[in-house]
Parts: sequence; C-alpha cells; structure tokens
Amino acid sequence: MGNNGILGTFAGHAVLARLSDRQKLLLASGARAYAAAPGEFLARQEDASHTFYLVRRGRVAMSVRTLDGPVEVTTVGTGEVVGWSWLIPPHRWQFDCRAVEAVEAVAFDAEWLREKCEQDASLGYHLLQGLVGVLSSRLAATREQLVQARK
Repeated sequence: MGNNGILGTFAGHAVLARLSDRQKLLLASGARAYAAAPGEFLARQEDASHTFYLVRRGRVAMSVRTLDGPVEVTTVGTGEVVGWSWLIPPHRWQFDCRAVEAVEAVAFDAEWLREKCEQDASLGYHLLQGLVGVLSSRLAATREQLVQARK
C-alpha cells in the first residue's frame, strides 16, 4: 500500500481529522499494512503496547478479563482505532483485542509514533484530541457492560 492508498484510508478516520496534510504525510511514512484472521489477537490485556491500528476493514472485539471470565466491552470496525495505550505510560494494553472477522488495518510502531509526537507538538496534540474521544466512548461502553453484567 503506497502513501496515496494510506492517505485515502486516513480520510475515513475521525481520530486523524484535525491533522494537517503535512502531518498525514508524516504518518503515512511510518504506516504499514496489517492483517489479522478471525480469532487472531491484535493485543492482549496487560501486554506491552507496541502498535496503534487504524481499522480499514473488519471488526475487532475488545474485552476485559474479570474473575468471572472475559467481558466484551465493545466491537470496533471500519474507520475506528485499536489502541490508545501506546500513548500513556506504562504503555500496557487495557483490553484483549481479537479479530471477529478478517481485519485489514494500517499499523504504526508506537515508539516511532511517540517520537514523532514529541518532535511535532501539534501532531501530538491533535492525535491526543482524537484519542480522548475514543477513550471517552470506550469508558462509557465499559461502564455499560459492567452494569449489564451485574444485572
């Protein structure tokens, strides 16, 4: 996938909406194609978070481990992201993330991305703004699932 294909993918991701064209080109330079088969884990809760994903196609279930077993919190799909833990120390996944169906995504190395955010405060700020929205919706989904699990 060339930079033009990646830039087209970026257009469908709200988390990147505030980025300038220059910032999107910078991100495209560090992007790589990623694929996961149904049932494959993109991440496991508590593991080190080395990757940030923009989902192009497919669905990813996010669940938390509890004493009673895993509780699915939400499912994300096309145009959504998997991973915000790469940004916040100690950089550990907060969810198990498993492909429900075949997933095609754009992946970024977390260390590379953090470095770019440090070098370009505006890039970091705009990514953080987008990810705060993701965090907020995931927190609300988690809270709802935990309420439902107790009923």
